[in-house]
Amino acid sequence: MRNVNRFFSIVIDTLIWLFLIGFAVFVIVPVIFMFTASWMPSKDIMSIPYPWIPRTLQIQNFWQAIRGNDGKFLFARSILNSLIVASLTTLGTVLLSAITAFGLAKYKFRGRNLTFILILSTMMIPFEAIMIPLYLLVVNIGWQDTYVGLIIPLIASAFGIFMMRQFFITFPDELMDSARIDGANELMIFWKIALPNSKPAIAALSVLTFRAQWDNLIWPLLVVQSPEKKTIPLYISQFASEKYTNEGALMAAAVLASIPMLIIFLSMTKYFITGAELFTGRK
Repeated sequence: MRNVNRFFSIVIDTLIWLFLIGFAVFVIVPVIFMFTASWMPSKDIMSIPYPWIPRTLQIQNFWQAIRGNDGKFLFARSILNSLIVASLTTLGTVLLSAITAFGLAKYKFRGRNLTFILILSTMMIPFEAIMIPLYLLVVNIGWQDTYVGLIIPLIASAFGIFMMRQFFITFPDELMDSARIDGANELMIFWKIALPNSKPAIAALSVLTFRAQWDNLIWPLLVVQSPEKKTIPLYISQFASEKYTNEGALMAAAVLASIPMLIIFLSMTKYFITGAELFTGRK
């Protein structure tokens, strides 16, 4: 019986590893294709079978991606626009979600559960159902084609509130009580104790929010009118739709646009690893 159980355990472990390896390949192969294609001429990219190792390095693909087919060098401005929009949206989302979640998790008041349920219910409404009324509101306020119009309507996140609330539920009440005994008010407890000790949750929410805004195409497509305000998804979309687009330059633009997101993720990794130290007091 012991040998049979061991056999089934080995089979299950093998299947799990095969699934994980297959999933990793499924995720990594498109990234490898994007990177290798960015160094190839268009004829090699479209050839079958696909040559995974570039025969010649087409450095001009990256220059064309930055320069643009029209020669206006809007790539750098689009990267800057995306950095501004994604960073400020992430900052606003994290702060708003954290303070709302802290109140819902740590303070008892009438209607607390109903308020939380109503917030969660908004997650069932697809963005496509509200984007036109939201767009009309932005136009009437005068926020069209502005950074404010790109940022403010998207900083409220029901998912962010849910995620931070689940974290704050596990936050020790003893730390808060000790701070109250030392004379700290509720705002100081949140700002100097709860928020600094929630770095792993903040890091996870920041990465998810930043990625969502970095890849956001629909909302900037509605709000932005001038080329100077376009974000990087709009730039790549326009670059891909032009008649004489070089596929290698398109892949090069995608590679360059992925670098900031990779840097953000790697910079937040240390907070994921140190999740066991969530409740360590700061000296």
